[in-house]
Amino acid sequence: MTTLYQNAHSPERVTVNAFKFLDVPVVVIGAIIALVLGAPALGVIVGAIGWILQRVIQVADRRFTRKLRDPVKQVGINVTESFGRIWLLAGAIVVSGVAGGRRDGLAAAVLIFAAYSVAFAIRIASGPPPEREL
Repeated sequence: MTTLYQNAHSPERVTVNAFKFLDVPVVVIGAIIALVLGAPALGVIVGAIGWILQRVIQVADRRFTRKLRDPVKQVGINVTESFGRIWLLAGAIVVSGVAGGRRDGLAAAVLIFAAYSVAFAIRIASGPPPEREL
């Protein structure tokens, strides 16, 4: 018989949690490589900061909503947070394009697209979310 404590602290659970945030180091490493290869610096940096910031917001929101008991409030906050993160990423692309030019906007968009693709692949590979206890 396994307890909740054993499940939460098992090596498999730690691997899944570490794997879940693999997109952040991929963004940092990708941004460094892009800058070395001559990509527009403003776009790459703003895109990377935008991606990392939206991930921080996502983690903070998930912790906050886990504490709520009302499912309606949980859904409302999750929807609002999800749309807010999308607007944050779109804003990073627009700011890059306006402040630096089309090349910077494109660089930010490509970086964010690549980061989203990695995050999506990780989400698919992780399988279904764990069951919640009521």
